[in-house]
Amino acid sequence: MKSQQKCIVIFALVGCCAVLVALIFSAVDLWGDDEDGITEDNCSRTCRFVLVENIPEDFSIPYKGTIPLNAGLHELLDQARRFVEIVSPWWALNSSKNEFLMPQAKQGEILFHRLTLLKSRSVSLRVVSGISDSSELNVLKKHGAEVHFVNMTVLTKGQMNSSFWVVDRKHMYIGSAAMDWRSFSTMKEFGLIIYNCSCLVMDLHRIFTLYRQLQYKEFVPSIWSKKLTALYNKDKSLQLFLNDINAKAYISGSPDVFCPKERMKDIEAIFRVIQDAKTFIYISVPNYLPILKRTQIKYWAQIDNMLREALILKKNIKVCMLVSCWEQTDPLTFNFLWSLQSLCMDSINCSMEAKFFIQREQSGGRLYGINHNRYMVTDNSVYLGNFDWVANEFVFNAGVGIVINQQNETNSTVVEMMKAVFERDWNSQYSKTLQANKIPACSNTIKEHTDNMSTPAFFQNSKAWK
Repeated sequence: MKSQQKCIVIFALVGCCAVLVALIFSAVDLWGDDEDGITEDNCSRTCRFVLVENIPEDFSIPYKGTIPLNAGLHELLDQARRFVEIVSPWWALNSSKNEFLMPQAKQGEILFHRLTLLKSRSVSLRVVSGISDSSELNVLKKHGAEVHFVNMTVLTKGQMNSSFWVVDRKHMYIGSAAMDWRSFSTMKEFGLIIYNCSCLVMDLHRIFTLYRQLQYKEFVPSIWSKKLTALYNKDKSLQLFLNDINAKAYISGSPDVFCPKERMKDIEAIFRVIQDAKTFIYISVPNYLPILKRTQIKYWAQIDNMLREALILKKNIKVCMLVSCWEQTDPLTFNFLWSLQSLCMDSINCSMEAKFFIQREQSGGRLYGINHNRYMVTDNSVYLGNFDWVANEFVFNAGVGIVINQQNETNSTVVEMMKAVFERDWNSQYSKTLQANKIPACSNTIKEHTDNMSTPAFFQNSKAWK
């Protein structure tokens, strides 16, 4: 009798193990995707890059070593032979009749029309979106597009903020622009396009595959396919040639739960770039706010502490932060930046300066020319991502970043070219220096808020801008 019971127990355990193994392997099959025979052994490492920007038409800022964003994306469509895979925070390429239109606003409609024609060229269009009900995505579906919805609210209580393209698993775009007509007209955007770089693009495509497989899911898997494991990170960077110059690169991601084995988290990538800087750190972001806002407001120290550590411990370091001054600017932003700036007031070993890019205002109070650039450049590396430097972005939202290290001291490296773009914006007439004074008003909302708040003593009795 006892032997029979033992047999039953053993049989049950074996059965459970078999079911568990089956589930594991089914998960591996579910969460993976083919890569068209591209491997680390046969992929391309000799690559070409271009920097792309959208600068609103009547801004007196010249393109500096860059090309127009719309021209770069059209070139990617020209290169497409098999696949165009796009992730965007939102879709609004066809401008509304009620919107203020500029001549170049048509660029969004032209791009959208070209996307609808991809099927006629036998090119598959695949889209990942966090928007479940989009008229534009419904139109693309009717023209043969494969659209995948990721319910970020359920998965992380966040949003899909990723913005990148993968074309034929060989070419890529990553940057600040969404598939929105304003990104080609009234907004100031910045990004990077890399051609014939299947080694790096294969790794970015793994993030696209991860998003696709999360369609309709209400949980993030605890087991990931090996096909979603990151190929490169800070400890194993891809060795490649960018415009015939040696470079190292890797792709990072957010939030943490979207990062399978070996995938570098965005916050860790930013930390490594700051840590490796020797002489300067230039940062351009729409918003800077080290506060986590949910049911309670908490100080989120990660990036803020990284910068403080760099200013205190690195000798002769220069930090410049260019932040947009617009309707979404939180008044606390100025306090945090002034706090960073005050660390170097009586020091000869560091320099910290903050400036605010002031958008122009059209008739009727319509904002125009907001600087959406999201990047950091140092003397040896760049980080280009999809996020404002705001706590909620990194903790809850989906995004990607790219880190490139290129130390050849020529004007054709990505480091030197992005440095030149930053310095152009930094020295432009639209950038104003924060002074020790009352908080400047970036919008009527902020002005009303700051008029009713107690102003710290160091913000009093001087002009708002230099």
